[in-house]
Amino acid sequence: MNSTAAESSLWRNRDFVTLWSGQVVSTLGARISSTAMPLLVLATTGSPADAGLVGAAGTLPFLVAYLPAGPLVDRYNRHRILLMSEILAGVGLATVPIALWLGLLTVTQLILVAFVQGFCFVFFSLAETAALPRIVPAALLPAAVAQNEARSRGAALAGGPLGGLLFGIDRALPFLADAISYAAASVALLFLRKDLQNKTTAPAEPLGQATLTGLRWIWHHPLIRTAVLLITVTNLVFQALVLTIVVLAQHRGSTPAAIGTMLGIYSGGGLIGALVADKAHRCFTPKMVIIGVNWIWAALLPLFLLTTDPLQIGAIGAATSFIGPVWNVVIFSYTALLVPNEILGRVTSAAMTLAWGVMPIGSLSAGLLLTTTGPTGAVLALSAIMVATAVGATISPAVRRAPPLIAPAEAA
Repeated sequence: MNSTAAESSLWRNRDFVTLWSGQVVSTLGARISSTAMPLLVLATTGSPADAGLVGAAGTLPFLVAYLPAGPLVDRYNRHRILLMSEILAGVGLATVPIALWLGLLTVTQLILVAFVQGFCFVFFSLAETAALPRIVPAALLPAAVAQNEARSRGAALAGGPLGGLLFGIDRALPFLADAISYAAASVALLFLRKDLQNKTTAPAEPLGQATLTGLRWIWHHPLIRTAVLLITVTNLVFQALVLTIVVLAQHRGSTPAAIGTMLGIYSGGGLIGALVADKAHRCFTPKMVIIGVNWIWAALLPLFLLTTDPLQIGAIGAATSFIGPVWNVVIFSYTALLVPNEILGRVTSAAMTLAWGVMPIGSLSAGLLLTTTGPTGAVLALSAIMVATAVGATISPAVRRAPPLIAPAEAA
């Protein structure tokens, strides 16, 4: 393939297309099983608290694994990390349908499977993020990030309804489908040809010292530091919101298929947002994106109190997810373009530890709020947190002074 053609279009870049296509399948499978997981727990125990506990187990690795994983991704073979993450996650997920067929499934097993899924995701996401600048040129990085957003949002759009539909047919089917998707993605990874390592070898520093490298880099860059803090709070809110709206719809007698459709509509807004994010982010300054997105979320969350119809809940969720990709393109493009590639894994892991480490707290908080105050109280609490976050973004000096997002090639 002509290297000039590959540098001018993502879709002529063989390695990007190979990685992206395999992850379309894998992400679709993950969305199918993630839709079915709370339904399976609720059908097994009837307890929102148990559903919150399983959700927390799936996100606990974001808190405990991201920080040490970053130095390992910088130090060891990224291609091998990608492949082993997919294989191990697929094996773990395959135990769920087997246990269901044998009548041996327990909540404890689901907690362990969810933890393994999250643990493998940590390593895969870090390795993919660090490898992306090695696969595509700097000028195409925002477009590549936008396409990865579209991949994730599109899989969520299809995965929600499919997960609910398959669960309604047989409780084992969503998890069997996800296990197969991991196998397919693993095969795709075998066809990657690009060397995913940085030309500069990562320093062989002790693991404890290496984990601090990313935190120090973030601390000395006020805009990224503030953005990570804002992402941390919004991730907590939206992690809790997903279980909240599932219970909200279930209390009104919605079927698993209707709940899956609701989550699919929710994700559909994100897909549309991802498709326009590459061009849309150029129309706004980072300051406008960071402040504006948080205020829009603050305005939308209370609307969930106005309806319990699953389709209307999904439509409100679609509005919240529509604007998320523009935010992600701005933040992740900043990170990929500004951070030296030899420490990109460590910086990303530090950011993810802070930003995604709150997700188990979000799941546990959702279970607690739903048990003690019901869906209405949960939505009110999450709305209040979102308003405070929007105020914080507005008054932040780092956000107000945010520079334009310019790739090095464009700035030359």
